[in-house]
Amino acid sequence: MITSKNLVHHEFIGLKVHATNMKNKSLDLKGTIIDETKNTIKIECEDFTEKMIPKMGSLFVFELPNGEKVEIDGNILSIRPEDRIKKRFKKI
Repeated sequence: MITSKNLVHHEFIGLKVHATNMKNKSLDLKGTIIDETKNTIKIECEDFTEKMIPKMGSLFVFELPNGEKVEIDGNILSIRPEDRIKKRFKKI
């Protein structure tokens, strides 16, 4: 079960997300995550377009299946998804 404590150790594909970029304030996306790489997250927006956002310099607010919202700095997520799932983080 995905919780706010173990979110970084789970797969993000399928989660709803609100992504903003700290460097480019006009970049403000809401939608569902459809793909993830080491440096980017691909989001299917509410208008059914696909947008790719860099993890570095971005802020992500994930909506968990239970409705809880969790905010995570994209700089922490800038690792390959398969490595992030098994990595131990000191403090998030």
